[in-house]
Amino acid sequence: MRIPTSFAAILVAASLVTAPSFAQDLHKFADTSRLVSIGGSLTEIFYELGAEDVLVARDQTALYPEAALSLPDVGYMRALAPEGVLSVNPSGLLVIEGSGPPEALEVLSHAGVEYQTVPEGYSAEGVLAKVRAVGEALGIEDKAETLAQKLEADFAALKTRTDAITAPRKVLFILSNQGGQIQASGTGTAANGIIALAGAENAITEYEGYRPLSEEAITAAAPDAILMMDRGGDHGATEAELLAHPAIALTPAGQNKAIYRLDGAYLLGFGPRTAAAANELVDLLEGKAHE
Repeated sequence: MRIPTSFAAILVAASLVTAPSFAQDLHKFADTSRLVSIGGSLTEIFYELGAEDVLVARDQTALYPEAALSLPDVGYMRALAPEGVLSVNPSGLLVIEGSGPPEALEVLSHAGVEYQTVPEGYSAEGVLAKVRAVGEALGIEDKAETLAQKLEADFAALKTRTDAITAPRKVLFILSNQGGQIQASGTGTAANGIIALAGAENAITEYEGYRPLSEEAITAAAPDAILMMDRGGDHGATEAELLAHPAIALTPAGQNKAIYRLDGAYLLGFGPRTAAAANELVDLLEGKAHE
């Protein structure tokens, strides 16, 4: 497997994760002194709980907070190499669902490294489950519950806000635009989840995951707004390029130049900042971002 070099590739791989069951058997690690966190949202939770001192490494998806970038990087979450993980002498490995490959985790287990898997979920419930799972694995359930209750209140306030939206906007999440080929999100993705949390509707519901869209499909979807990650590189697309796309130009989003960008890890990480990201997206969709 080729290791992805962009957050876009991470998203495509993450969309392949099966729907989680939040009732997994998690327990405190036998030794919490030297842990490796695999999954950007999990690493974020470590820092939010004030437990970053036990982290000795992270994976490539851990991009926030900035302090986490100083930790050794053991590779991409779906292409872990046992040698890289073992090089930091971990006492345990906490991995987000979908990490692997399974063979690598099995090798680590046989090498005496305990690992536990935290379920992934693109919803408020999924975020709360992650927080409680990390607390359970670290033996700091009280701290985790305090954070979970704070986030639960944030999500409740968000829902009160979005329940008042009478005309939900249709949003097209574009992952990339290469050579005029639009790759967009369907259902079962982090993009679909954040659009729903913001009280909007995904313009594409005919498939799961991320796929290329034909010009006819874009026109038929008729999105009110286009959402993208705020990034550059060869997968990026300027506003001018998008507005020049013949199909996008015909949509309400194109005609109104309603193209919005937010940091990828912030928007789609489904960690402790998710309610804030959803609120910011509501502001953008409702035209309140600069009020």
